[in-house]
Amino acid sequence: MSYQSRKQKILKIVEEQGEADVKELAQKVETSEITIRRDLALMAADGLIFRTHGGAMKLSLAIIPVTFEHKISANIKQKDYIARLAAQEIQEGDIIFMDCGSTVSRLCQFIKNKRIKVITNSLPVVYELSNTEVSINLIGGELDNKRQAVHGQIAVEHIRRYQADKAFLGVDGISIENGLSAASEKEAEITIAMSSNAQQTYLLCDSSKLGKDKYLKFAPLSIVDILVTNEVSDQLKHYQDFGIRILN
Repeated sequence: MSYQSRKQKILKIVEEQGEADVKELAQKVETSEITIRRDLALMAADGLIFRTHGGAMKLSLAIIPVTFEHKISANIKQKDYIARLAAQEIQEGDIIFMDCGSTVSRLCQFIKNKRIKVITNSLPVVYELSNTEVSINLIGGELDNKRQAVHGQIAVEHIRRYQADKAFLGVDGISIENGLSAASEKEAEITIAMSSNAQQTYLLCDSSKLGKDKYLKFAPLSIVDILVTNEVSDQLKHYQDFGIRILN
């Protein structure tokens, strides 16, 4: 099969799925993984796809921010399961960071009656926890309307002024090879700042994020203390080997 024929097949798969890894593409195009890697390099150079560590991503997903509404509507049952597990880790009197992750926002329904302090950059979290037992510290900075969250250097400086018992954070991708990855530099810097100023970092991550590499690699696995997930596969052992406690 010619390169032009393979290219059209690869484009169709990536456009339909959003992203695909090398092994999957090799099987569907019926060629070797080496050939696929070479094809992806050429296609990325031509601006047809975005090259990820393990495969390729649809260009629009790498460039256009994903709205909070879109994120929160995906995998609701899994997110609620994860949030319920995470909420059990929060004790009366805790000071916690909560970022703008869609799974993290699902925590709110389970912690409304706890006398705790929440430091957050998420407007939906503030809305959900207003007029409850929770004390709220809203991080200041520039508002991202699509993500309904506050980002920027001022927000990072705000976070650095506070110490928390626990940080509850989301992520766009996590893999053994490349650690944590994100679709945005803004969200990555918030994640790092909150993790750095918390005694324990909880990563709330549904199974669709595990083993995935996204646009920006920004932190090693070592910043994560506890991984809260709905995943039950053998791949979790690899994360445990890095010293990460698994809650599932």
